[in-house]
Amino acid sequence: MTGVGNAAPARSAFSAFQRTTASVAQPSMMVLIALGMACFGHRAIGGIIEAQTGKETRMPGKKSPAKVVLRKRPSTTGKIRAVFSAEERAAMKDRVQETKAAARRGDRAADESAVLAKIAQMQEADRAKAERLHAIIMASAPSLAPKLWYGMPAYAKDDKVVCFFQSSQKFKTRYATIGFSDKAKLDDGKMWPTAFALVELSAAEEARISALVQKAIRGTKA
Repeated sequence: MTGVGNAAPARSAFSAFQRTTASVAQPSMMVLIALGMACFGHRAIGGIIEAQTGKETRMPGKKSPAKVVLRKRPSTTGKIRAVFSAEERAAMKDRVQETKAAARRGDRAADESAVLAKIAQMQEADRAKAERLHAIIMASAPSLAPKLWYGMPAYAKDDKVVCFFQSSQKFKTRYATIGFSDKAKLDDGKMWPTAFALVELSAAEEARISALVQKAIRGTKA
C-alpha cells in the first residue's frame, strides 16, 4: 500500500524541516525554498511560495489542476407561467390527478361521482346547465362513461372522450360550451361544427343535444 509506505519518510522530512527553520530567526523566501527542496524535493517550492505570498504558483511543465465550475440549470418555471394562464395550468394539473386516479380505480361509479362532485363546485348558472346536460347524455347515450377530463365533465366510449362540458368559469369565457372530440362521428360534408356555445337550455336545445350525442356515437343523422 503506497500511502502507508510513504507516511514515515514524509513525517521525518517534515520534522527535519521544522527543526531547521526553527534555528533561523526570520528565514527569507530563498532560505525557505532551499530548505524545502532539501527536505521534500521540488514539489515543496510551490507550496512554500503560496503560503508566504498568498498567490498560486505553477511549476515549469506542470499544469494547474482543472477547476470544476458548477452552473445552475436555468429554471423553466417562469417561462411556463408566461406561456400558460393560471386556468390552463390548473387544467393541466387536473389532468395529471385524473390520470393517477384512473390508474388506481377504473370504476365507472367512482368516475361518475367525481364528475358530479366537480359539477357541484361550479357557479350556479353553469351548475344548472351541467346537471341537465349530464342527465341528457346519460339518457341519450348510456354507453358513454362519465369521467373528468382536464377538470371538466366528459363522456367517453372505450376510454376515449367523445364529448365534454366546459363551464364559462373554466377559462373565463363569455359562455359555457359543449364540445365534441374527433372520436365523435359528427361528419357532415366537408365542414361541420364540433363545439357549441351554451347560453340557455330550453326544450329545443335539449332535443338538439340529445340528437348530436346519439349521432356522435352511432354516426346517424342528427
